[in-house]
Amino acid sequence: MTYDPNNIFAKILRREIPSHKIYEDEHTFAFMDVMPQTEGHCLVIPKQPSRNLLDADLDVLSRTMAVVQKVAKAAMKAMNAEGCQIRQYNEQAAGQTVFHLHFHILPLNTGQIVKPHSNKMADHAVLAKHAEAIRNAFG
Repeated sequence: MTYDPNNIFAKILRREIPSHKIYEDEHTFAFMDVMPQTEGHCLVIPKQPSRNLLDADLDVLSRTMAVVQKVAKAAMKAMNAEGCQIRQYNEQAAGQTVFHLHFHILPLNTGQIVKPHSNKMADHAVLAKHAEAIRNAFG
């Protein structure tokens, strides 16, 4: 399986598609999921092309995971969450729909149910508000 440079996350990295940015450095980019399953649901992706975890360069994976941890802590703080799920899928059979390595961060509280994935986009004003809250929670 090969990497498709025209996937939606590659387009976001090239700024061809807008996103609600949370964090960016030389190697990674974090932004709000436009179809969130929890409040504060966000994504972290490497800038280097990787189809998924199975073909990612280990240095890229290491740098990306450090940002996943940083963003997860900020998302939990911003959303007043007690915990979070980190989800990552590899290939279509496992549920991957965008073939650029990415990690979902879903802030959660005890007993909270994760909404099923839908094709309904969230209100962009709400996403912008959550992105700002998460950015402000970095410490």
